[in-house]
Amino acid sequence: MNEKTKSVICQLVNSVIFAGVIVFCIGLYYWIVKAGIPYQDPPLELQIQYAVHSRIGELLLGTGFQIAVCSGIFRFLLWILWRKKQIR
Repeated sequence: MNEKTKSVICQLVNSVIFAGVIVFCIGLYYWIVKAGIPYQDPPLELQIQYAVHSRIGELLLGTGFQIAVCSGIFRFLLWILWRKKQIR
């Protein structure tokens, strides 16, 4: 595999890792800032709003974490594969 192809693949995988981190941060924002601490005795509308924001935050946190970790593992495996090819 030539160096230009390796460079493009590395940039692509790195951008996917970065996208996962961004999605994770957006989920953290929703979970901490938008949902925040639940109200003590809220009306039904505020309960629904809290549940929606909390669920969105949880989903984005999980998705962003999975994207970042899986693409990080893929990047690491590519690095090992290319390193073994270099040694031979």
